[in-house]
Amino acid sequence: MPTSAETYASLVDAYSAQMARLSASSADRWASRASQFRLDPRRELEANTKAALALIRPDDVVIDVGGGAGRVALPVALHCTEVINVEPSIGMREQFDASAKEAGISNARCIDGGWPSAAAGLSADVVMLANVTYFVRDIVPFVEALNATARRLVIIAVWSVPPPNHHTALFELLHGEPQARVPTHRELLPVLWDMGLLPDVRVLPDPFRHARMRPPTREDALRFALDSASATNLPNAEATVRKRFAGLFRETPEGFMPTWLPDTREMLITWEAG
Repeated sequence: MPTSAETYASLVDAYSAQMARLSASSADRWASRASQFRLDPRRELEANTKAALALIRPDDVVIDVGGGAGRVALPVALHCTEVINVEPSIGMREQFDASAKEAGISNARCIDGGWPSAAAGLSADVVMLANVTYFVRDIVPFVEALNATARRLVIIAVWSVPPPNHHTALFELLHGEPQARVPTHRELLPVLWDMGLLPDVRVLPDPFRHARMRPPTREDALRFALDSASATNLPNAEATVRKRFAGLFRETPEGFMPTWLPDTREMLITWEAG
């Protein structure tokens, strides 16, 4: 019988193999869409972000692993001593730096690198990450580095249905095969338990919202569907979406709402480090 870590790795392997087979590869797959993950750091914060922020103290140094364009890290920087974003994507780092400069935030910086290799020499009161563990094949050394780097607290945020699998129904329609599933809390928690960690788990109130969730025009909605299902260059995919458009989207005053998106909730998985 496979261990929890082996089960975890097998899901990541299956998803990665499917995406490599069906999608064009890219050295930095986030570069072209990094700006879509950028939000105003001084915005009125969502309830989910406030829940994470409530765990941060004013004198904390915080590391955000794979913090992207700073959607969470930059608001956190307004309430703590320093934030360090460990981010391998140059596109995301550029958006992070630009957003911090625009918002007048001087206590946040980026480090180029992937985790756990970038953890060497780093230490912080809190190590946090959101929507990263879905893609981590070797989850045990990854978590060990989180635990070793944090002096006080580790915070992992995942969605009950992960964003990579939000478009499963559309993916199957266009590709003619089921989409591989990435690991989420159902696989992560057994790994943590086997490592001797007993985390707290909290389900947060806000539903998932995407900056492009309501495309304003039919053509924008078409492009959204093809991109979401990794089908931009798939023969006949555009024709299929056009033919089934009325069933795939619901027109609202805010734009075209996809009908295939799942009901999902964000979860905070936390434990005291050490």
